[in-house]
Amino acid sequence: MRGAEKQFETLVIHHGYDTTQHLGSLSVPIFQTSTFTFDTAEQGEARFAGQEEGYIYSRLANPTTRALEEKMACLEGGEAALAFGSGMAAVSAVLFALTKANDHIICSQGVYGCTFGLLQFLNKKYNISHDFCSMETEEEICRLIRPETVCIYVETPINPTMKLIDLEMIVRTVKEHGIKVVVDNTFCSPYLQKPLSLGCDVVVHSATKYIGGHGDVVAGIAVGRKELMEEVAKTTQKDIGGIISPFDAWLLLRGIKTLPVRMDRHCANAEKIAQLLKKHPLVSKVYYPNDPDNPDYRICQKQMKRGGGLVSFEIKGTKQDVQRFLNRLQLIKIAVSLGDTETLIQHPATMTHAVVPEEIRKSMGISDQLIRLSVGLEAWEDIWQDLEQALCSISQDAFS
Repeated sequence: MRGAEKQFETLVIHHGYDTTQHLGSLSVPIFQTSTFTFDTAEQGEARFAGQEEGYIYSRLANPTTRALEEKMACLEGGEAALAFGSGMAAVSAVLFALTKANDHIICSQGVYGCTFGLLQFLNKKYNISHDFCSMETEEEICRLIRPETVCIYVETPINPTMKLIDLEMIVRTVKEHGIKVVVDNTFCSPYLQKPLSLGCDVVVHSATKYIGGHGDVVAGIAVGRKELMEEVAKTTQKDIGGIISPFDAWLLLRGIKTLPVRMDRHCANAEKIAQLLKKHPLVSKVYYPNDPDNPDYRICQKQMKRGGGLVSFEIKGTKQDVQRFLNRLQLIKIAVSLGDTETLIQHPATMTHAVVPEEIRKSMGISDQLIRLSVGLEAWEDIWQDLEQALCSISQDAFS
C-alpha cells in the first residue's frame, strides 16, 4: 500500500503489513523466536556481510518488530523507524548515537525526570554537557550554541508544565549550524503533531503511552532519516541491546489501530476537564495547550491538530493539601505514565520529577502544587465528578 494515497486513519490499520505474505492472517503474526536459520553457510555469510536481505537474530531485526517500525515511520512521515524496549532506551540510543565525549546538548526548559537523569549521566561519564533553555526566541538559542553543540533536544508539550516549543523556529535557528533537532513526541503521538514535517531530524516516543494506549506494554520508538536510523541500529541499538520483544511489538501494532479514535476522545475529554478546572475556586492555574488563554496557544494552533489528553493544574494550598486531594480520588488512579484508557493522576515534584534537584525543578515550573492529569476515555462527567468531590473534600477539611 502506497502511504501517500491514504489518510492517517487508514494507515494506522493497513500500512506495513500484507496478509497475502502470511497465509492470509488478518493480524500480524508474532514471530516469537530469538534466531533465524540459514539455508546454507554461504547465505549466513552474505547476511552478516550485509550482501543479502534477511533475518539473522531478533536483537537485530524481527518480522513482527519490522511491521511496527514500518508503520511508525509512515505515520511520523519518516524514512525509517526503530523499536526499543522502553522510551528511555529510544532516547538513550539516539543521544548516544548523536554525541561523543565533550559534545554539548541544548535542552528544552523541562524534560522528563529520567531524561534529566540521563543528561546528568552523560555529563558525569563522558563530559557531554547540556544547557536548559526556554527556547522562546532565536536569540536565546543562539547564545547557547557552541562549536561542540551537536543537538537540540525538545519536549513539546513539555512534561509536566505543558509549555510548547515552536519547532519551525527551532529548525530555522539551528539549520545553518548543522545541529540535529530531536523531539520527544510522546504527549502528542503522530496523530496530533508531526515534527519531521517541520524539519526536525529525529522523533522519539515512549510508546508505552498513546501508541500502545492500554497500559500493558513498555516500549520506545525512534523515527528519522534512513541513514541516521541505520547508524543508530548498527551501533547503540545493536550493541547496547535495548530492543523490544516480538510480543510487545505486536501489542503496539494492536494499539495503533485505534490511535485516532482514542486520541480524539482523549482530547475531547481533556478540553472539557480543563475548562471546568479553570472555573473551580481551589484551582489556581490550569495548563492546557489548546486553551485560548494559554500563552502558547498560537503555537498549538500552528503545529498541533488538537490540545492532547494531558492537563496540568495547580491547587491552592501545600504539598500536604495536594496529597490529601489525590488520596480522596475514587475513580481516578494515582499512577505515573499516561495515555491509558483509564484516567491517571500524579504529583510530579515527588514522583516523575523527584530525581530533579528542587532548585532546578522549580526553575522548570514544577511546584509542589502542580498536578498532572492524564485524561482517559471514561465519560467526562464521571471524571469531573471525581475531581470535584476530591476538591470539595479538601476544602471542607480546611474548615473542620
